[in-house]
Amino acid sequence: MTTLLIALYWLAIAGLCAQGLNCYVLTRARRRGRPAALRRQEHMRAAYEARCASGHGELPTITVQLPIFNERYVVDRLLAAVAALDYPQEKLEIQVLDDSTDDTSLRIERILPGLRARGLDVVHLRRKDRQGFKAGALAAGLECSRGELVAILDADFVPGRDFLRRCLPYFDDPDMGFVQCRWEHLNTETNLLTRAQALAIDGHFGIEQAGRSWGGYLLNFNGTAGIWRRSAIAAAGGWSGDTLTEDLDLSYRAQLAGCHVEYLPDVAVPAELPADLAAFKSQQRRWAKGSIQTARKLLPRILVSRLPWRVKLQATLHLTHYLVHPCMLAVVLLSVPAVSASRASLAGPLDLLAGAALMFGMCGPTALYTASQLALGRPLRRLLALPVLMLLGTGLAVSNTRAVLEALFGLRSDFVRTPKRRLEGRRGPRLGGYRLPFDTTWLLEGLLCAWAIRGILVHLETERVLVGPFLLLNAAGLLFVASRSVWEALASRWLRARPQHAAGSIPAPEGLPAPPGIPG
Repeated sequence: MTTLLIALYWLAIAGLCAQGLNCYVLTRARRRGRPAALRRQEHMRAAYEARCASGHGELPTITVQLPIFNERYVVDRLLAAVAALDYPQEKLEIQVLDDSTDDTSLRIERILPGLRARGLDVVHLRRKDRQGFKAGALAAGLECSRGELVAILDADFVPGRDFLRRCLPYFDDPDMGFVQCRWEHLNTETNLLTRAQALAIDGHFGIEQAGRSWGGYLLNFNGTAGIWRRSAIAAAGGWSGDTLTEDLDLSYRAQLAGCHVEYLPDVAVPAELPADLAAFKSQQRRWAKGSIQTARKLLPRILVSRLPWRVKLQATLHLTHYLVHPCMLAVVLLSVPAVSASRASLAGPLDLLAGAALMFGMCGPTALYTASQLALGRPLRRLLALPVLMLLGTGLAVSNTRAVLEALFGLRSDFVRTPKRRLEGRRGPRLGGYRLPFDTTWLLEGLLCAWAIRGILVHLETERVLVGPFLLLNAAGLLFVASRSVWEALASRWLRARPQHAAGSIPAPEGLPAPPGIPG
């Protein structure tokens, strides 16, 4: 048993080290591939503009799909932005894929007549049930759509007027399956949590997506702020609701079917960041579970494909990325037994090796986030949110490990949407409703925080302190997440006890608002 525990301890450390090393790999892939990628994209844009100037070819018909589920606070903003898209009306179809169970549908019905009076082709599609969740809604809309290309926008996204036109040049490649644009943020400065999330998303889109695309690896579609070729969706087998990350699933299947993909970091589409921990944990839990479900579904097919070994390895690391959370918990749980079981003669070298591996793994994400801020031209003061992001990354280990285990054991669950509250800039309205159930994982988070502190004390007593910083970071992260979860639950209960008007419901719109501005 002791040998097994030690083996699991070192396996967890190796897993964390591998994912940390991959941060450096993707950062290097982005840097090395960027010049050629920018030249290729510039050539495609120039060829497209020359073709348009010569009068050859027609603009394709585009269907814009808007999957909606209980989005009363943001649906009017979304429709305003989509109505303002710079594209010929006869070539544009807008589908509002509405699975709502609240008053969102009534709000949509009040807005649509004004859009239709302006000559827009807008259809409001309602299903009898939410079968397949978002994937089911997209598939149902596709069956009755007329577009050659399909743009997808989630409810909290606000595309610029030129969103469609800036993506079109890349579809001159007949094998282009989809293009993915970069996510921007509407409410970075709302609080510490949104600043940390903005840094994390910048890391994903500034380095990871660029590194995968420009390094010749498989690229994932992020579910929104992108455009698909309709025939590519069909060639990949269509939308499927058997995972919670239908976007990741379909994009990998499309590339395995031979489709080309393109990542466009210069086309930014802003969206809302969750401003409360409950919503963020729910979102991360869905992404964690869906990623592992997709790994179970597609990794065998990827590993036996004719893809180069480095592409297979990168795909494996990508799809299993959320295994870092079970690895974190394993290191925390097994650190004390590992110290007790190690022979004194080997204690020093093993402790040095474990500490060095964990430090290397911890520095990888830090380097990636720093590189992303430089790549995107952000002010470096945004890196001040890095400590909060590190606390979140370790503090979510319990919640995300539960999601990973559910996926590994094939346990199904509903698609839980992330509530949007129309938060913009530094402050947003205090809106009631759309509260998620209280997550009791804070109890486990508190217990594991205590265990991590015990591990720190044991390491200090035995003068083996090199693993201590990792345990300290995990203890702090677990304490941060557990305490904030409890604080938010108490604050939510206090708000519910106040009069209804204090929650701040917003009235149904009388007309269509002007399209909101896009932050720079």
